[in-house]
Amino acid sequence: MASLKEFRNRIASVKSTRKITSAMKMVAASKLRRAQAAAENARPYAERMEKVLSNLGRSVKDQEGAPELLVGRGTDQTHLVIVASSERGLCGGLNANIVKAARRRIDRLKAEGRTVKILCVGRKGYIILKRLYAADIVDLIELSGVRNVGYENARAIGDRVLKMFDEHQFDVATLFYARFRSVISQEPTEQQLIPTPLPEADAAAEDTMGGAVYEYEPDETAILADILPRNVVVQIFRALLENAASEQGARMTAMDNATRNATDMVDQLTLEYNRTRQAVITKELIEIISGADAV
Repeated sequence: MASLKEFRNRIASVKSTRKITSAMKMVAASKLRRAQAAAENARPYAERMEKVLSNLGRSVKDQEGAPELLVGRGTDQTHLVIVASSERGLCGGLNANIVKAARRRIDRLKAEGRTVKILCVGRKGYIILKRLYAADIVDLIELSGVRNVGYENARAIGDRVLKMFDEHQFDVATLFYARFRSVISQEPTEQQLIPTPLPEADAAAEDTMGGAVYEYEPDETAILADILPRNVVVQIFRALLENAASEQGARMTAMDNATRNATDMVDQLTLEYNRTRQAVITKELIEIISGADAV
């Protein structure tokens, strides 16, 4: 049985940990508002970009000389898997869930005989993937020095991906990140970046366009040559913002659970301490009474 001093030390230690987790929860809550607002504000722009590309792309995808970023190179032998994770831990299973989704994709591609290259954005995902696919990782892009993720950070990553595509280092690029749903829900998301996926036209999509027919100046091919690389950067930017909001939401939830667990542990240790203290007092009283009777 632990001594009273050991119980007091453990209670003091858990209380100190509870103060830290409570403070981290409040910090995450304060950062979450701004991160969530940034992610939600970026969604309409990224979604509208996808719709514009869909409208433009369907009109030129079957033409000769269509952009490779739109239609690909006619092969999908080499895949680039971009895994966006956080730079810091203590955010529950957020990074593990992103990596798990990426691993399913990687293992499936390898089973089909494809070549896989991995680009890690964020140190936590890299640490996990390095143990499993060290030979397949082409680079790690760290954002640990970035306080607030900006468009320039996404553009640097996008330029790197586009350069690799221009140099024929891969045929298909897929991005993995966590889409922010709520404080307790962050959804691992898989999104193909290159070639740009074109959803099938349907009645609902036509209704959103109002049934209008657009004429473009310059022509569609010239516009796509400019907008396709921009779309890659925009989608990466959205993923980084979604990840930032997901990280703060997951950390807030994790620290709240840790604080609750610490409180329960303090209560349990205090109960055991009181029982042990009572047992010690009882034992000492018995010894005193027994000694008095012996005299």
